[in-house]
Amino acid sequence: MATVDLTQSSSPSVARRNPLARIGTYAVLAIGLAVTLVPFIWILMTSLKPASEIVRIPPTFFPEQWSLNSYQTIFNDPKVPLARFYLNSTLVSVGRVVITLFTSSLAGYIFAKFVFRGKNLLFGFILIQLMIPFQVVMIPAYLILVQLRLIDSLWGLVIPSMVDAFGIFLMRQFISTFPNDLIDAARIDGASEFGVYWRVVMPNLGAPLATLGIFTFMATWNDYLWPLIVITTHEKRTLPLLLTWYTSQHGQRYDLTMAASILVLLPILVVYIFLQRWIVRGVALTGMK
Repeated sequence: MATVDLTQSSSPSVARRNPLARIGTYAVLAIGLAVTLVPFIWILMTSLKPASEIVRIPPTFFPEQWSLNSYQTIFNDPKVPLARFYLNSTLVSVGRVVITLFTSSLAGYIFAKFVFRGKNLLFGFILIQLMIPFQVVMIPAYLILVQLRLIDSLWGLVIPSMVDAFGIFLMRQFISTFPNDLIDAARIDGASEFGVYWRVVMPNLGAPLATLGIFTFMATWNDYLWPLIVITTHEKRTLPLLLTWYTSQHGQRYDLTMAASILVLLPILVVYIFLQRWIVRGVALTGMK
């Protein structure tokens, strides 16, 4: 009876606290949502305004006269072959995602389930790479591409990122929770080590693979510095390089620059919206016992 009385006495206080806590949580989330979405909505609304309305004082948030002239101008510009630039960015992003997922999952499996001399030391070197900015290794990577004759090539954007330290760490943390009995059973059935990895481990890595793939795709799609150094031909540029070049050519036409920004951001926004649940699931499950 004492337990029942204690629960009943504490229930009103909990009921009083919960609505206030819920309102405060929603208020914080609403402010964060507004801070995140308002700049993007502003860019979108600006791209749909005529050039004369953009420079009007006081400015308007929503267009008084809706217009698609900025998008038509970009699509009809012979110096901006959008299909080619989209293809370049897609090939580089997808190629890097596929290679990174393979190397990260394979290395993560080795570090999680194999025992060999120097394993912890080698894994420590991989973790150290997470602390080294890319700008530090940029010059050596460029010199290697010169020797391989991959300058001004889309392969030059993929090869330096074939092995990802964060991907190896993410996969190792997840695969370490994988039951050893299932792996041993596959070995007893005669499966090779690569067969165990490909047929047993890989089918159970859906969430972390999707998470790493999305992160890699977004980072590659938005990458600017490395393509700026490697790519010199206009037709081989990726979309971030196109956006910078187009902004320099039409710096005073805010409707055109905003429309170009929307065209660059739209694909990755669509990818994130449709696959965001995999990010949450992968982060929630990684490293849990």
